[in-house]
This record gives sequence, C-alpha cells and structure tokens, in this order.
Amino acid sequence: MIIAFFSYVEIVNRNSVNMTYRQKILKAIYPAFVWWAKLRGTNTKTLSNEKAAPAIPFYSLKNTLNDGTSFDFSQLKGKKVLLVNTASDCGYTDQYEGLEKLYRQYKDKLVMIGFPANDFKEQEKGTDDAIAKFCKENYGITFLLMKKSSVVKGTAQNEIYQWLTDPAKNGWNGQQPTWNFCKYMVDENGNLLHFYGSAVEPMSKEIINAIDGR
Repeated sequence: MIIAFFSYVEIVNRNSVNMTYRQKILKAIYPAFVWWAKLRGTNTKTLSNEKAAPAIPFYSLKNTLNDGTSFDFSQLKGKKVLLVNTASDCGYTDQYEGLEKLYRQYKDKLVMIGFPANDFKEQEKGTDDAIAKFCKENYGITFLLMKKSSVVKGTAQNEIYQWLTDPAKNGWNGQQPTWNFCKYMVDENGNLLHFYGSAVEPMSKEIINAIDGR
C-alpha cells in the first residue's frame, strides 16, 4: 500500500504544472483528506431553503471577474448557479477537478462561479493572474472566476457573499463559509436553495440531485 501511495504521488507530481511542493502533496492526499473529514463530520454541513424568497433580487447583483471586467448577475437568469469560495493551497483545492467536471457535464443548465479568497489560514496568497494561471494549467478551469476578495463577514466582504449570508437579503440563510470550498446553490429564479460544506464534493449525489431538481 505504501509503495502504491508513493507511485500515485509520483504520477501527481508529473502531471502538476508549476505547483509548489505543498500543492503537490495536498493534491496527492486529497482523497484521504476528504475521507477523514467525512469520518469526523467536519465541514459536512448542508442547509436547504424551505421556499423563502429573497428580499433583494439575486439578479440585481454585480461583481468583478478575474480579468477586471464587470459581470452583471442578470445574465444568470434561467440557470442554476453554484458559487464556491476557492483557494490554491487548501486540502480541498483538488475539488477544482470535480467542479470543472460538474460544470462541463451540466453547463446547459448550470453556471459555476469561483470566488478566490484568502480568508482561511492565508491559503490564497496569489494575484488574480497567478490564480487564473494555476487553475487553467492544473485543472483546465473554464468556468467563471471572480476577482480575489473576502467572503467572510466584515467590512471587506464581497457583495455577493453579503447576499448569500444575510437572511435579510437572501430570505433565510445566515450561514457563512466555514472554510474554503463551501458551496451555495441558487435556482433558475434567483432563490438561494442550498448551502454545502467544504467536504461535500462537487460530484456528490446531493449536488447532482439538486441540479436535476430531485
């Protein structure tokens, strides 16, 4: 088993582009990391909306893309949206692979948006250009990435995350991101549907069923 593990690490290292040693190790141990988190019940929380409508329309929001251009959320009408706070040096970073797979599989009815943030243990220190390069070269990311910002409560909190985590705005949810790679799903009509903790994987049954409306 030990030999098999180090062989897997060697394959990961060979296929990793411009990754730090830490990033390569985190990528290699990701399956065990998630297994351990689920065993302990860490970052596995899920929450669901009981048909509460937002006080402030989701489609009235705007944000800034990774390349500095403005993005109007009114463009998202008619599709489900999965919003994820991301980081390049986290135990969950390898979820980029699952997020891209999910996006490609359901892109006819799903918009994926990543929000790089350095809120947890300084695990996203890179510039916007460096983040985009890392995601493209190592995970082939084609879904939307926003400009790096803060996603946790405070004066610097991203406007989108103010909406996602304030019941007075979204209608029901006050759950803040507890770590990197927490996920929020919004439905085709701009209603916040679900919160998923970091350990809920992108290709999980919970998320796929929500996309399919089951």
